[in-house]
Amino acid sequence: MSLRSANIERIDGGLFDVLVVGAGINGAVSAAALAGRGASVALVDRGDFGGFTSQESSNLVWGGFKYLENYELPLVFGLSRSRNRLMKAYPDNIKEIGFLAALDHSSPYAPWFAGLGATAYWGIGMFGTDRPHLYSAEEVKAQEPVIDTTDVRGGIEYQDAYLIDNDSRFVFSFVRSALEAGAAVANYVELLSAERVGERWVCRLRDTDTGTEATTSARVLVNAAGPFVDDLNESWDLRTEHRIVYSKGIHLVVPRLTTTRHDRVLAFFDDTQRLFYVIPMGRRSVIGTTDTRVETPYTEVTDEDRDFLLDQINARLDLPEPLTRADVIAERCGVRPLVVTRGADDQAEADWTSLSRKHEIERDESRAVVTVLGGKLTDCLNVGEEVAEHVEHLGVPLEKDVGTWYGEPAHQTRAEFYRQARLMRLDALRTKPDTEPLTDRLWRRYGRRAFDLLEAIRADPAMGEDVMGSADYLRAEVYQAAEAEMVVTLDDFMRRRSKIDLVVRDEDIEASPGLREVAEILFGADAERRLADYRERKGARSPRG
Repeated sequence: MSLRSANIERIDGGLFDVLVVGAGINGAVSAAALAGRGASVALVDRGDFGGFTSQESSNLVWGGFKYLENYELPLVFGLSRSRNRLMKAYPDNIKEIGFLAALDHSSPYAPWFAGLGATAYWGIGMFGTDRPHLYSAEEVKAQEPVIDTTDVRGGIEYQDAYLIDNDSRFVFSFVRSALEAGAAVANYVELLSAERVGERWVCRLRDTDTGTEATTSARVLVNAAGPFVDDLNESWDLRTEHRIVYSKGIHLVVPRLTTTRHDRVLAFFDDTQRLFYVIPMGRRSVIGTTDTRVETPYTEVTDEDRDFLLDQINARLDLPEPLTRADVIAERCGVRPLVVTRGADDQAEADWTSLSRKHEIERDESRAVVTVLGGKLTDCLNVGEEVAEHVEHLGVPLEKDVGTWYGEPAHQTRAEFYRQARLMRLDALRTKPDTEPLTDRLWRRYGRRAFDLLEAIRADPAMGEDVMGSADYLRAEVYQAAEAEMVVTLDDFMRRRSKIDLVVRDEDIEASPGLREVAEILFGADAERRLADYRERKGARSPRG
């Protein structure tokens, strides 16, 4: 029996303290925090873990420098503290990174004023990063020659942090934490209905992959459905003080644009005086994000979106040839669920561009429902802790929070992994230039489970080979994904457990003989169907012309 099937079997007919609906970042941290404190927890999502909004972020862990312009000092302070906590808890996954902002004559702030803001930001963040710097136009050019400084007055560099791997894999780390603490978790399980019967909720579920239905019960429901929280509450006839509005943001993944340091973000104001970035992603650069109000969480990248970002970056970089749509390797497109007070339609319209990524958590005492609205990756630990506090208020006893539900393994465990990897000369397996050492990558992605990969490679050296060439993924990693990462579709692996779909061109993926092997390892006899489904979904996405 697969890990996923075993978990669905546990959920079916079970009685839990808490059922968490939605396995994006909010649902995943909620399940991890609750299970880590002794609650019996079930976590379900009608799609994949981190498979909607949480897979479309900028991969940035930041304190919200731009929120200073609206004087949201408490929010910036809270986010900066959260960023510092995450950097400390995940030192191999979340790294400090510089943001080099080039300010031209159309920018809303002069360099000296932006420098004051950066210094204030550093202080509000309790000096948890390196200090900021103020640069002249000449110094900006020296720092990064690709920036066109013809119209640049100067620049600043301040510090924040970013996720080295993809956002949805970070979400999955909390899903694993919940699982290891005893939670029952399952992706592609849809909540069909929930009815309050006495002191518990009776919920009808459906496995969207097989069509099989199940029933489970819980004392408390946590609505962590991201952009769908309002719809879910409506189905329960439950009303909250806040609601969600949607902002669409897109990113374009292109070949690496920076020429000096490849571990720094470039920041610019676009023609609408909104910030956008060039963010490192290994051997690629990610350009974004945009900010467009939309009425639905279902979005796609349009030609207008592509052309806008390409025009903005071409006007600000001194490139050998301007970027065109043909240079776009992959795209990200999603909505930010932004929180407004219910009934504040006029305010939401008037202050659209100033709405922040704060979160609100509401508790319905009579119905025993906790709703998580808004939020962002940076604030995830706070969300988990606050949800646990609300659940405790609803009568679910929890153990003391000793912080074991998040963070990387102990330093001694890491040192032992590196010792074993060094003895077996793991890094010598990798000869390609401009790639990070295998030891670093495997430890960051898998933590304690990386020891299993060493064992697999010792037993069979073929397990240490790249299974898809430029994708930088070992055969052993694919086997581990098949066994322990609840991969249901090929998209789950290619887009969320790994970031292959984000950094390798579609035609290169299709041309790789390793693609079929990946499908066979993951799905066995069902490989052909899953491969066909993957190709069909890829073909249905908006083509880049």
